Amino acid sequence: MALLSPSLVRLGAAPATKEQAISDAGSMLLAAGYIDAGYVRSLLAREEVANTYLGNGVAIPHGMVQHRALVKRTGVAILQVPAGVVWNEGQVAKLVVAIAAQSDEHIDVLKRLTRLMGDEDALRRIIDARDPQEVVAALGDGAAPRAAEPAAPAEDFPEAFAIALEYPTGLHARPATRWVDTAKRFGSEIRVRAGVESASAKSLVALLQLGIRAGQLLHVSARGPDASAALDALRRIIVSLVPEEQAQARAAEQAAKAAASGWTPRASPISIPGVGASPGLAIGAVRQHRARRLDPTDAPRGPEVDGALLDAALEAVAAELEVLSVETGKRVGAAEAGIFRAQRELIRDPALVRSTAVHVVSGHGAAWAWRQALDEHAQGLRSVPNPLLAARAADLIDAGERVLRRLMGIDGDALEVDAPSILLAEDLSPSDTATLDPELVLGLCTAHGGPTSHMAILARTLGVPAIVAAGGALLEVEDGTPVILDGLLGRLYVQPSREDIESARRWQADEAERRRHEAELRAQPAVTADGHRVEVAANANRPDQAAAALDAGAEGVGLMRTEFLFLERASAPDEEEQAAIYRAMVDVMAGRPIVIRTLDVGGDKQVPYLDLPREQNPFLGIRGARLCLRRPDLFEPQLRALYRAARHGPLSIMFPMVTTIEEVEQLRGLAERVRAQLGAPRVPLGIMVEVPSVAVMAEQFAEHVDFFSIGTNDLTQYTLAVDREHPELAAMANSLHPAVLRLIERTVAGARVHGKWVGVCGGLAGDPLGAVILVGLGVDELSMSARDIPAVKARLRSVTLVAAREIALRALGCETVAEVRALEAAVDGAGTEHEAGSLPGAFPGALPGALH
Repeated sequence: MALLSPSLVRLGAAPATKEQAISDAGSMLLAAGYIDAGYVRSLLAREEVANTYLGNGVAIPHGMVQHRALVKRTGVAILQVPAGVVWNEGQVAKLVVAIAAQSDEHIDVLKRLTRLMGDEDALRRIIDARDPQEVVAALGDGAAPRAAEPAAPAEDFPEAFAIALEYPTGLHARPATRWVDTAKRFGSEIRVRAGVESASAKSLVALLQLGIRAGQLLHVSARGPDASAALDALRRIIVSLVPEEQAQARAAEQAAKAAASGWTPRASPISIPGVGASPGLAIGAVRQHRARRLDPTDAPRGPEVDGALLDAALEAVAAELEVLSVETGKRVGAAEAGIFRAQRELIRDPALVRSTAVHVVSGHGAAWAWRQALDEHAQGLRSVPNPLLAARAADLIDAGERVLRRLMGIDGDALEVDAPSILLAEDLSPSDTATLDPELVLGLCTAHGGPTSHMAILARTLGVPAIVAAGGALLEVEDGTPVILDGLLGRLYVQPSREDIESARRWQADEAERRRHEAELRAQPAVTADGHRVEVAANANRPDQAAAALDAGAEGVGLMRTEFLFLERASAPDEEEQAAIYRAMVDVMAGRPIVIRTLDVGGDKQVPYLDLPREQNPFLGIRGARLCLRRPDLFEPQLRALYRAARHGPLSIMFPMVTTIEEVEQLRGLAERVRAQLGAPRVPLGIMVEVPSVAVMAEQFAEHVDFFSIGTNDLTQYTLAVDREHPELAAMANSLHPAVLRLIERTVAGARVHGKWVGVCGGLAGDPLGAVILVGLGVDELSMSARDIPAVKARLRSVTLVAAREIALRALGCETVAEVRALEAAVDGAGTEHEAGSLPGAFPGALPGALH
């Protein structure tokens, strides 16, 4: 098979040690271009934590899963050692098979190898072979060795259970060893069946020869005196290893990302893992920030006096927050300024004020009463099932403690940093983050929090690398300790070596130069190396953001989210206010394309004054188009405002969260009625593709709309059944998942049947690798955050359309996100020199309509 080549077989080798044997085999893979140099070290590192000796003189060294990104393409190197080399005590290897695997392509080789181990004559022929081709023939596609245990249909034993294997990379040696160790504790026979093939659970070789892949259904059965106990134990070990295997897969994806970003530590520094919140590297000394909790004594002065003190404190803090909002808007942006307008509303919440008043009337002091009410309401927010809404408890505490300081008569607890540092804290408030000086605060790392917190949002906007949810170990790092913070992978490296610090500084310099060069070319169109032009637009919510996006290189606005007009206020904007905003957007764009999405609230965007029903699962409830069709009092004024703005320049209207064709017909009908009443011009009417039902039926939907815009964030969430705001699961909601890519491919294919264009306005469009794959799938327009435009344009200019299509096909053929992310290396080399079919390992087939 393609993984085996005579050039990767060395006969008559005589390594003195196991380490030399592994290094020699790894060097063969390196010289043939299958791996980067670091993977040889990974092969050796694996041996320190696991024994790769299979038995019968065969060893299978393979690298650590977290270093999979160092594999350029899957390959196998074979070292024949006729005299043998001591592997471990009592173990002598005569055949060393080094495996470098991007995913599980090597399983077929491993399967044949384990079967050979049951055929001593066949194995001896390989060990004594005088021609490398004999070895290839024995392990290649034509090989048909006698199996160690016949792979024939077998009846299950009487007691049994069925289970789908949830290990992302299938069953490999490490977890299989744990199964075998567990099975051997029992006297009963235990059988594992995968399809028609079965094996003893007490034989590592037999289990591996089954070639069990991720998701495969297994039947585990037992016969004997302790069969029930044996099955219970085996089920427990199979299930208990799932989190560990999934963590290994995530580590592999992180390593792939690291390879894409270009920096990984060369030594092995102590690292504290967290969740990446703002990308980039920061190098410096630690400064611990320990916030103090304010616990006032209960000193009542009488209800009238305490009531007046509370009113004065609330009024003063509201004014403070207004000033902070204005300053943040000037310094960071209008959207970020809204954080503090929202905080102002939080402390004015009638229920919070009423609860404080009850305590005061009951004879307690204003400060003590406010503290109690504040904690009660913050706890109430934390208990809300929606993680994004629960995260707003931090905003309430942030603003609430401003009030408390006023009531206690103490100065502000400002965060002061007097020297360039990497700030570590249990958590950071939005106020702390918004007032930081990026010249002094090189990076941020918190023990708690999530990637959707306002601290994380502000850090990304300020361009400060940041990590959240790093746990209690973070707080034990002493002030002044040198660290490297990787905000992309979410790692804090403690006391890195001088070599790592120097390489990180080189990476920073290279990255700064790359950004400078991309910025210089940002106004140039995104034209692939073979002349295919891609429209690159921006996601912008307000006219000032649209103007900034044009300066960043945007050719239009691919998504204007109108819900931001409805948030952080006490009542809905009327038709006049909306018409003025939409007209201003049209004026700023000056004839360039603009897609305006109608109101999309519900889910993670709740608007109190709309009095929406409380739902168990708001993401599956009344949101987007469903709300618009139920609330004509909101929807029709918005349509009127949009059509009024359309008299002054081109715009398109897009409906969110559509799930049925009946909804499309109703939405178009309402839009046409409003347009006719106003005598306004016709405009393109499109829909968001956010749920699998629309992607699967794209050809049918395309008959009823003028365009599609794929919202990859929600499409990913609904496809993978993962709440993208969940603090523990959010990392799984990755839009590079092959299932999501196949739905995008299906959408494009359906649109092409009716000649409709397709855009993408989700986060995947702003990922350079994602952009290449989307263009390869036939997407016409990419819309993203303005800051991502220069990098995406540069990446698209570096590839040909032919190469992008081949990379997209390979992505459709992948099984995991890590495999897709590993295609970054192919993109790096996919310039004009690539012709059709030239990329190694290109996926040989595709879903219908993949290329357009």
